[in-house]
Amino acid sequence: MAAFGVTRAYSSNMNRVLSQAAATTYRSARGSAVYSIGRTNTRAFGSTAAVASPDWHGTTILCVRKNGKVCMMGDGQVSMGSMVVKPNAKKIRKIMPKTSKLNSEEDTTGGTIVGFAGSTADAFTLLERLESKMDEYPGQLTRSCVELAKGWRTDKYLRRLEASLLVADENVSLELTGNGDVLESHDGILSVGSGSTFAMAAARALKDIPELSAEEVARRSMEIASDMCVYTNKSFMVEVLDEKKPEEEESKEKKD
Repeated sequence: MAAFGVTRAYSSNMNRVLSQAAATTYRSARGSAVYSIGRTNTRAFGSTAAVASPDWHGTTILCVRKNGKVCMMGDGQVSMGSMVVKPNAKKIRKIMPKTSKLNSEEDTTGGTIVGFAGSTADAFTLLERLESKMDEYPGQLTRSCVELAKGWRTDKYLRRLEASLLVADENVSLELTGNGDVLESHDGILSVGSGSTFAMAAARALKDIPELSAEEVARRSMEIASDMCVYTNKSFMVEVLDEKKPEEEESKEKKD
C-alpha cells in the first residue's frame, strides 16, 4: 500500500509539472519567438529579428544616387510568419505632382519615388498623408517629410502604424521612421527592411566602381541581400529618376 501511494503521488506530481510546462511556454503565431507566461514576456534567444523589433520588416528597399540618376529598388515578397503569401507585391510607388502635365510613371524627369517596408495598410495610410503634405508644400519634399514625421510621432492613431518609408526626388533622398526621424544619407545610399544592412553594405562597396550605373549598383546589391535574407526574393521592382543638376553645371552647359 505504501509503494502504491508513493507511485500515485509521483505520477500526479509529474502530470502537474508537465501541464505547467505546457502552459508556461508557447510559440507565437506571428513568428518563431518564444515568450514566457507569468513573467515579463522575455524574448528567447532564438527569436527572429523581424518579430522582435518593429524597426525590422520582412522586405528590402534600397535607394541609390549616382551619376545623375536616382534608383529605388525593392523586392516583391510578402511574408506572414514563415509563409510566403505573395512573391510579386508592388512596394514602390511613383507620385507625380498634380500640377504636372505629364502624369506618366514612365517619365524620369520629375515626381517622387516612395518605397515602404512593414504593414501594407499602415504604409498606404502614411503614403496618403505624405501626398497631402506634398500638396500643401509643393516642391518642398524635406519639409513635407518633416511635417509627416511630426504627425507620425505625436498623433495617437499614427504612432501605432508600423512601417518605414524611403522617399526620393530629383534633389534629395530621405528615410522616415515612426520615431520621428527624417534621415538623409551622406553618400546617397539608403535602405530599409530586414535585408537593409546587406543591401546597404553591398551598395557602398559597389558605388565606387565607375562602370556601374545607379540601377546596376542597386540590382547587384539587392541580389546579394536576397541571397542572405529569407524575407527578400529576387522579384525586383525598379523606379528611376533623373537627378537635378546643380545650377553651376547648367550654366556651364549653356555657355558651351
